Amino acid sequence: MLEIPISLVVVILVALAFDFTNGAHDSPNAIATVVSTKVLSPIAAVIMAAILNLLGAFIGTHVAQTVGGGIVHPGMIKGCQALALAGLFGAIAWNLLTWYMGLPSSSSHALIGGLIGAALTYAGPKALNFSSIFYKVLAPLMISPLAGFVVGYLMMLCLSWIFRNAHPRKVNRAFRKLQILSSAFMATSHGTNDAQKTMGLITLALFISHKAPDMSVPFWVQLTCATCMGLGTAIGGWRIIKTMGHKIFNLQAVHGFSAETSASGVILTASFLGAPISTTHVISAAILGVGSSKRLSAVRWGVAGQMAVAWVLTIPASALIAAVFFKLITLTGLM
Repeated sequence: MLEIPISLVVVILVALAFDFTNGAHDSPNAIATVVSTKVLSPIAAVIMAAILNLLGAFIGTHVAQTVGGGIVHPGMIKGCQALALAGLFGAIAWNLLTWYMGLPSSSSHALIGGLIGAALTYAGPKALNFSSIFYKVLAPLMISPLAGFVVGYLMMLCLSWIFRNAHPRKVNRAFRKLQILSSAFMATSHGTNDAQKTMGLITLALFISHKAPDMSVPFWVQLTCATCMGLGTAIGGWRIIKTMGHKIFNLQAVHGFSAETSASGVILTASFLGAPISTTHVISAAILGVGSSKRLSAVRWGVAGQMAVAWVLTIPASALIAAVFFKLITLTGLM
């Protein structure tokens, strides 16, 4: 009979809870624009996003392998379950705080920050894979929002030129149907990147506990994480939908189509490169780019500034919270 340590069970359950909150926190990335333009009802949009998030989670494991073995050196933290648990607590705490405030921060970088904070507290800088953190986390953190902004801006300019002589009402009617496809594309790409992060952490926990020979993601981990994210998406995040869909820029169907298509392309590219980027960053930046193509004053830059502050704070804040949790867990002897 396979013996599973209670500490490992706890880590897996907390990881799945994070995955659930990730789905609830980040589901607006896929459906905010399609809801705000009234192309789909909130219920229909949530159901569609939940199903496609689940399916997208099965497309590759590149991001999972980066999270599992590219942030910390697995061999240096073997046997320390408190590290994985503290990292998760740091990410969940930051997720809940930003959810309450209605800020679309990054669940992905909260998890990465949590792992970094816990690893530093446990073994110091030598536990971190600095090369991978730079090339697959920090560089994409900077590049992906910029790419979302530029691609969204250029796509909207192209569409405006192509349909420059068409009646705006007819154009909007046509893109109401196309936006359903772009929203589905966005939901699928979200699943390819976000669900894999929890897969990577659970695989790391299995390796630490000597229950996995390497960092290959077991199928049951894929299935469980995909299901939890789908359920979380079904719950939705209406506070953040309001920010994403209304406060940044008054969207019409053609704007939503441009933003979703641009963001999806960037996210899928990152997923196949194994970069755990923030889908929140990318879709927010794409909306800003689309809005800027009309005129700079069309964008509510004050709200964009508030989101930028949350983005900058996410990794250090979640790292600090995780460090505190790690100390508490080890001092109380829970693990």
